[in-house]
Amino acid sequence: MSVKLSQGELKEIRDKARSEFPNDPALQEVHFARKVLAREAENSGQSFLEYVKVEAKKMQRRKKKVAL
Repeated sequence: MSVKLSQGELKEIRDKARSEFPNDPALQEVHFARKVLAREAENSGQSFLEYVKVEAKKMQRRKKKVAL
């Protein structure tokens, strides 16, 4: 189950990434994405690895449906 974060949570994570990597937009994006996934995993009660595996399987199933 995918857990959505509020706009406030996303803004908080983005601001923190910007402050940690002020002159590197690429690292900001990577850090932001990883932190969002980590927070979603935490909110769903799963480990980071379990959450990523489940979401990856969902994407694979969606791709198969689209290809048919």
